[in-house]
Amino acid sequence: MGLFNAIMGNASEVSTEKISQEFQPILINGEHIEKAFKIVRDMFVFTNKRLILVDKQGLTGSKVDYQSIPYSSIKKFSKESAGLLDLDAELKIWVTGETLPIKKQFGKDNNINEVYQILSQHILK
Repeated sequence: MGLFNAIMGNASEVSTEKISQEFQPILINGEHIEKAFKIVRDMFVFTNKRLILVDKQGLTGSKVDYQSIPYSSIKKFSKESAGLLDLDAELKIWVTGETLPIKKQFGKDNNINEVYQILSQHILK
C-alpha cells in the first residue's frame, strides 16, 4: 500500500530511526522527532518543539528546503474526509501570517488521528 500511497500523493509514516541522522544537524538540544510522514519525496516531521516541512526540489532531489514552523505559530488545524467509505483524508494547518493552509493528504491506512493528536498536544496547552 506504500507504493500506491506514494503514487496517489498520500502521506505514509516514516520510521523516526531512519531519519534521525538526517535531521540531527538541525535539531536543538532537547529536541527529538515524534512522528514523520512522507509524501513521495517530501516530508513533514513533528518534533517536540516544532513542525518541519521538507521540500525536496529538482529531478534528483539534491536541493532540499527545510521550513520550520513553531507550534505557537499554528492558528488552527482540521481534518477532512467524506466519511467511512472515503479512501483519504486531508489535513489542513493554518499558520500565522499565511492566508492559505498547508494541506497534506492521508490514505485510509494512514492514521491521521495520530497527527491530529500530536498537533492537539502541542497547540492546545
